[in-house]
Amino acid sequence: MNTQDQSRHETAIEARYLAKIERTAVELANLAGAEIKTALGGMLSVRYKTISEVEEIWQDPVSEVDDNIEELIRARLAKSFPEHDIIGEELDERPARDHDFVWAVDPIDGTANFVNGFPLFAATIGVLHRGRPVAGAIWCAASHELRAGVYHASLGGTLCFNGDPVTPKHNPLVRRHLAGVAAGRSNEGGWEMRTTGSAAIEAAFVAAGLLEAAHFERPNIWDVAGGAALVLAAGGRVMVAGGEGWAPLDKFEAPERGDGAPDLRHWSHSLILGRVEGDVLVSGLGQPVA
Repeated sequence: MNTQDQSRHETAIEARYLAKIERTAVELANLAGAEIKTALGGMLSVRYKTISEVEEIWQDPVSEVDDNIEELIRARLAKSFPEHDIIGEELDERPARDHDFVWAVDPIDGTANFVNGFPLFAATIGVLHRGRPVAGAIWCAASHELRAGVYHASLGGTLCFNGDPVTPKHNPLVRRHLAGVAAGRSNEGGWEMRTTGSAAIEAAFVAAGLLEAAHFERPNIWDVAGGAALVLAAGGRVMVAGGEGWAPLDKFEAPERGDGAPDLRHWSHSLILGRVEGDVLVSGLGQPVA
């Protein structure tokens, strides 16, 4: 979105209303974080979305905590913004077509890390206005301050961590920066590749300057909507793959369902997020994993 388009979009959403949306997103992210920290002290109940008799191919774990957090968030949103809709990872409820605002929520991104006690997981909340990311709040188990907390921002605002502005520091002596990628990529494009197991954490870390870039191969919308809002607010770039190659993300376009109705829940395009120019991101990370 260019500066003129962003300005128009900001005026389309009343500033106090957008501020209320961001505050609510932060409250919900903190609520999720509190539930996650409480659950870490007990024995977790875990199921798998894909179950096989062959143990090696069990995948996509879901804990009872995921379900509980999403239910809490849905209940809070129904009271705070009854006119808004929500897409959550765990409950297969499609948003209505006539709602301007849609919240995309992943109660725990990085559940495999979470259930194994590996401290790289997040709770991510993104808010879309007619498909455009306008606010995000991501509770991360780790941060640039070496503690858990919420990265948050809204359209035209400032990236913050727990309410304080984040100013990424650039060290000119560091010649090779980090990029978050899926498993299977070797170091390329001048970056050292890292795989964390959480798209939300990688997006938040790009916004905060801990990672210079991140590539996501066809993520779900709830994994990246909040992170896209943070990166854009921090002055970064979000590139999306389409039929004609890579282009700056303007909005999340809902694909049509079988009945011809658009459905944001089934959005799935590859994304690159970064703090360098879009052509640099695409040339370095734009090729799919072999």
